[in-house]
Amino acid sequence: MSESTQPDPDQSNIHHVIAADDISDGERIIVDITGREIAVFHSNGEFYALSNYCTHQGGPACEGLLSGTLDVDKDDELVWACDDEIVACPWHGWEFDITDGTHTASDDYRLPTYDVHILDGELYVEL
Repeated sequence: MSESTQPDPDQSNIHHVIAADDISDGERIIVDITGREIAVFHSNGEFYALSNYCTHQGGPACEGLLSGTLDVDKDDELVWACDDEIVACPWHGWEFDITDGTHTASDDYRLPTYDVHILDGELYVEL
């Protein structure tokens, strides 16, 4: 999910990840939070957190290429869209939108997403 500056998230459910300035735009970090592999992306000025477990065959969904996708505009022309918001699982290429966890080809699949908070310059993920 996108960055939040909420002053009082549920403190028992937030987990420190990294200083917000230590993850540059276009980068990601994979962390273990209470036994779950979570990928935290910094993309287009926003932070997003997703499960790193592919719904296809359990691969590392968030460790592949971060790119965009083709879409159709109002004139029925192919256009590049969602730049740096689509991650491809390196095992079989399943693509997911990092902004909401949706699979790009089917509404039947989705990666769990988590709220991201920045408090005093530190990045936290809320489970």
